[in-house]
Amino acid sequence: MKRLFEWFQYPPVTGQSSIIIIRLMAGAVFFFEGILKFLYANQGVGRFTKLGFPFPEATAHIIATGEIVGGLLLLFGLFTRYVSFYFIIQMIVAVLSTKISLYLGNSPLPMPAVAPKIGIWAVEHETRSDYAQILCCLFLLIEGAGRLSLDFIISTSKKAYSFNKQLADVA
Repeated sequence: MKRLFEWFQYPPVTGQSSIIIIRLMAGAVFFFEGILKFLYANQGVGRFTKLGFPFPEATAHIIATGEIVGGLLLLFGLFTRYVSFYFIIQMIVAVLSTKISLYLGNSPLPMPAVAPKIGIWAVEHETRSDYAQILCCLFLLIEGAGRLSLDFIISTSKKAYSFNKQLADVA
């Protein structure tokens, strides 16, 4: 358990600077989706009510807040592994709670506007953005935030502080 905690606590931060592109994409999508859940009932409370979630209002607000805060954290590259793991779990729950009923043709949510409306091809089509978000977060979970991130700044400042402390102890 300690190794797992350390793996999350000390992510690699020396990855390519271009990792910021993945962070910007994933972070912005989650950030704006969180805002939409507050602005439009059919995206937030209404959606969670139709899906049969317990306490749909509280659930919608917690999920929306998590998406806004987590999206911002990804954008800035702070706690990237923790946030990515949270979003992977959230997206898996979202897919399972919405796409199985779409496959079976008994979804409480509105059916897609155009064919395919039910079945495996409807699920494949409707999960394309979920799939992209899961893979972006999986990439960030494995690779970390990269050099253009607060994770990098914090990591390097800790190392500099530790190095300076060792020099002071020697002197």
